[in-house]
Amino acid sequence: MSATLLKRRRGVAAQRAVGRARRHFRVRRSISGTAERPRLVVTRSLRNITAQVVDDTQGRTLVSASSLDASIRGTEGDKSALASKVGALVAERAKAAGISKVVFDRGGNRYGGRLAALADAAREAGLEF
Repeated sequence: MSATLLKRRRGVAAQRAVGRARRHFRVRRSISGTAERPRLVVTRSLRNITAQVVDDTQGRTLVSASSLDASIRGTEGDKSALASKVGALVAERAKAAGISKVVFDRGGNRYGGRLAALADAAREAGLEF
């Protein structure tokens, strides 16, 4: 069975997920975090957004922030405003851990909207991409 026929049999949401996974694998081939310059990974769902600073050489998460954190959870506003608060929080925690430079991993998502809001807030808070 050909790949296009398999694509047609899936629903639109499944096709979108497969496309995002392909983009993420393509991006991850060229991006890797080190101890000097770890990777800032952004994971996005319909309601929440998470940012992690990862050292790929050790396979450890150094710093993380999420819209589910207690300091952000009760705040009001749209999802982009929430994402910018997460970006500022992850940058603040990274600076406290001694991290100033990161590599941005958009996770296969398109750069815009909530992703761009998080990245801009992290840059304004002092992280260098």
